[in-house]
Amino acid sequence: MSGTGGRTSGAAGTLVLAATPIGRPEDAPPRLATELATADVVAAEDTRRLKRLTTDLGVTITGRVVSYFEGNESGRTPQLLEMLLAGDRVLLVTDAGMPSVSDPGYRLVAAAVEADVHVTAVPGPSAVLTALAVSGLPVDRFCFEGFLPRKAGERARRLAGLADEQRTMVFFEAPHRTQAALAALAEAFGADRPAAVCRELTKTHEEVRRGPLAELAEWAGEGVRGEVTLVVAGAAPTAAIGSAPAELRAAVAEREAAGTPRKAAILEVAQAAGVPKREVYDAVHKPQEDS
Repeated sequence: MSGTGGRTSGAAGTLVLAATPIGRPEDAPPRLATELATADVVAAEDTRRLKRLTTDLGVTITGRVVSYFEGNESGRTPQLLEMLLAGDRVLLVTDAGMPSVSDPGYRLVAAAVEADVHVTAVPGPSAVLTALAVSGLPVDRFCFEGFLPRKAGERARRLAGLADEQRTMVFFEAPHRTQAALAALAEAFGADRPAAVCRELTKTHEEVRRGPLAELAEWAGEGVRGEVTLVVAGAAPTAAIGSAPAELRAAVAEREAAGTPRKAAILEVAQAAGVPKREVYDAVHKPQEDS
């Protein structure tokens, strides 16, 4: 193998997962330049983008450069594992952010761990954490859901399973599918569920648009450009609701007092109590018939 950095004779090498900037090159962690310059092998999702990055950082790669992307990940993983077992220090970089997080890398990490190869990381920029931080939504508990399915039916089923998720949720989305994704989220979670659309994070045209899902879907109908991360508030915790008319009426009133429109509040209570929507409607609008 070419390159001189990190090789340990007679022992397995090291797999290094390196975060790359999600926007500005100057956001690159200082250690990234050192790892790029000294790795025996640099596996890159896009070798052309790697060349631009090294130019921006003023780095010269001395090791071997190989491509590692979705199309060749399965075939390339055994080759990279063989290099690791031979003692090489293999640096894995993807187009932006941390490898294996909605990017190539998981297969290689799993194979390296299985083979008892040391795996480490160069921490750095993260679209998930950056979007969470600027969203204005709760960040004490969150979950990352990656990209939603492209097909409407599969997407609806995925979101139906998340309708009661109380943690803040983070999604990645392609710009041309952002409007459809927001509309599907509004349908599954409710039009008034708070959310944020974060696009072009850390770049010149960075924009964070906050508001209810339905409003964001309408805004996105005009077209969205750039890299997009969606942050959506989790479902409000719901206490058990009894089915007696007075209990149903009180539950609706509580939601209305918090700002939920009556129609949406009736639907929420019906779903939480497990009763027909008409039953909740009657409890609210015909209280004189309770007896």
